[in-house]
Amino acid sequence: MRAVIQRVDYAIVRFQDNMERAIEKGLLILVGIEESDDKSDADWLATKTMNLRIFDDQDGVMNLSVQEIGGEIMIISQFTLFAKTKKGNRPSYIRAANPEKAIPLYKYFVDTIDKQMNTKIVTGEFGAHMEISLLNNGPVTIIIDTKNKE
Repeated sequence: MRAVIQRVDYAIVRFQDNMERAIEKGLLILVGIEESDDKSDADWLATKTMNLRIFDDQDGVMNLSVQEIGGEIMIISQFTLFAKTKKGNRPSYIRAANPEKAIPLYKYFVDTIDKQMNTKIVTGEFGAHMEISLLNNGPVTIIIDTKNKE
């Protein structure tokens, strides 16, 4: 699994006839799933993400997690995180998991974070065209890949 994690002051996702979901201060997590991923990847990524110390403490040092600040979470599925761009100019998404595998693992990831957090968690809609607006705070953007745990 691969995640792009952004520290945001707010994020809004729109899809399907202007359906809208939003969060305030917290994390926007874009998550991609590849064919070789399983629940152990989702567990590790959820724990790592929730414990990232990327929010400022009273001294202005990034020393607090999203849990510690009571931040909100938005999780968006994004298969394009596994774009292969080595040849040509049109990306290939061959490494991205098919929906039959990706949807249950995405839901498992969301549920795992939900169990770890006592805060608002929203999602987009898997496979839908979505528009996301956000205010990145910092900017702080972290990329995590479960295949690079060591």
